[in-house]
Amino acid sequence: MTQQSLHIETIGQGRPIVMLHGWGVNSAVFNPLHDVMQNYQIHYVDLPGFGNSSAIEGDLDTWVDYIMAQVPSQAIWVGWSLGGLIATRAALRYPKQVVALVTIASSPCFMARDDEGWPGIPPQVLGQFGDQLDRDLGKMVERFLAIQAMGSETAKQDIKQLRDLVMAKPLPDATALKQGLAMLTDVDLRPQLNELTLPWFRVWGRLDGLVSRRVQPLMPTKAAFSDLVLPKASHAPFFSHKREFVTGMTDWLAALPR
Repeated sequence: MTQQSLHIETIGQGRPIVMLHGWGVNSAVFNPLHDVMQNYQIHYVDLPGFGNSSAIEGDLDTWVDYIMAQVPSQAIWVGWSLGGLIATRAALRYPKQVVALVTIASSPCFMARDDEGWPGIPPQVLGQFGDQLDRDLGKMVERFLAIQAMGSETAKQDIKQLRDLVMAKPLPDATALKQGLAMLTDVDLRPQLNELTLPWFRVWGRLDGLVSRRVQPLMPTKAAFSDLVLPKASHAPFFSHKREFVTGMTDWLAALPR
């Protein structure tokens, strides 16, 4: 395992931001943001085994430690979907190095916990993705991309643009996909969230087909935490509602203490 095997594209100048994509895709999903976030030094990370990054062994904490060793300290961590779970864990694990947290269409516990009344993805849905992994990797990724945009008014256009960006890089490593699925299935950070004291900005799509609109009201509230709910967005609000997303995020970033 070499330090060079994590692919990071750095764009812009200013405060460092570490940007983490979701499961099944790669950092190319953030390409539409490149021209509007120039006031920050953004490190677009391909997660281990995704895009141009080599796979590594290990669990969520292994991934967090591996990424942390290769990005600037005192950075703002931004994560979409699975990337939000990883960014949240980084903030919990390295409270002196992560200065602020942004999670986009993400949950501290992705799997539904019916016995606790926790809204999440039904276990059989994640199980189907696991089964399809072994049969047709490309088809599984395409199906997952379709779910990301489902519900958005521009779903057809969003799916095509997402697919074109994601498919421009290598398909994800099957082992990395299984690791990510295990994180989505097993990880539950809810008991630790009250340990967070840093500024935390949470962006939600009200029409999200993967992270239910019922998650946001169940999240902890503190003076340092704030939420942006985009009423017509689904699971990729930075994509389908770029203007509203960028305005909300840059306003919040500008108000952060230096």
